Amino acid sequence: MAKPLRVTWIIGATSGVGRASALALAGADRHLVLSGRREAELRAVADEVASLGGSADVLAVDASDQKAMDAATRAVATDHGDVAELLFSAGLNVPKRAWAGLRMPEFQAVVATNLTAAAGAIAGVLPGMRRRGAGRVVVVSSWAGWTYGRGAGVAYSASKTALKSLTESLNDQEGPGGVSACLLCPGDIDTPLIDNRPVVPTREQRDKMLTPEDVARAVRFVFEMPRHVAINELVISPIESHSYGR
Repeated sequence: MAKPLRVTWIIGATSGVGRASALALAGADRHLVLSGRREAELRAVADEVASLGGSADVLAVDASDQKAMDAATRAVATDHGDVAELLFSAGLNVPKRAWAGLRMPEFQAVVATNLTAAAGAIAGVLPGMRRRGAGRVVVVSSWAGWTYGRGAGVAYSASKTALKSLTESLNDQEGPGGVSACLLCPGDIDTPLIDNRPVVPTREQRDKMLTPEDVARAVRFVFEMPRHVAINELVISPIESHSYGR
């Protein structure tokens, strides 16, 4: 009898770390569910996964829309069963980052995507992980979620820093049931998100940053740890530059 595939749900899979992680995790032992807001891009990633010998389905959803996420969680459970691994890689930042230019609607949008959506996604998969007696969660935070990141912005820094409490409370309360969470804190990554910086990095600066594939290797490392091992926090930075990330 064939061993059932692990169901791995990647939220934020259209590009950057989410896409790179989908490709890094593609294989015969996992079935991926790829989520994000842009269905066409998700389908392109699913095709790449298939070309590597893996399997993936697409479920387009805006992670900051809790009603939509509730429906997506039900759909994943119905179509694929309990989620074994969750990667939350959705992220948002805005160009106006200082207190002097703070706009509350922008602040709320950043927090909704970076923090509230992560909590909602974890809450959605936890019942299935409890049933399995095992589960892993990786939340992509930032260097600015590990220490103060000058330039990261008020909303971004606050939302990413709060993820530490989110993941540690999960480890504390759900660890005895076999569920573990990792807060992954990368430094600068060359992804489309950095195009939202007040001053967009040059090509020379981007070449010194982490690549999405670098971070994806860390995601796979965490997911492939023995079940009794928790990697609570993992900080990764480009060797030539220690800065706020993403």
